[in-house]
Amino acid sequence: MIDTKKIEQLAKQITDSIPPGVRDMADNIEGRVKQTLQQQLSKLDVVSREEFEVQQQMLLRLRQRIEVLEKQSQASEPAKVDVDAGDAATKPSE
Repeated sequence: MIDTKKIEQLAKQITDSIPPGVRDMADNIEGRVKQTLQQQLSKLDVVSREEFEVQQQMLLRLRQRIEVLEKQSQASEPAKVDVDAGDAATKPSE
């Protein structure tokens, strides 16, 4: 395997060998690219990972609550049918 220290030394030697004017130009270009990317990304309708995870947890809790409410609703529906059937049986026919 290649020693990481040697890679770092080689990268430093290459960077040091680049003329200062070229290095400054590269830094300037990098700054402009970052600025442009930030501007374009800010135009997009995106959320942070943290905000996404919070929304995901809220959605999960809402789904669980809906399931509970659906079960309660289904459990109470047969009781309503029995009550309605009982009312019809006890009412005199007209």
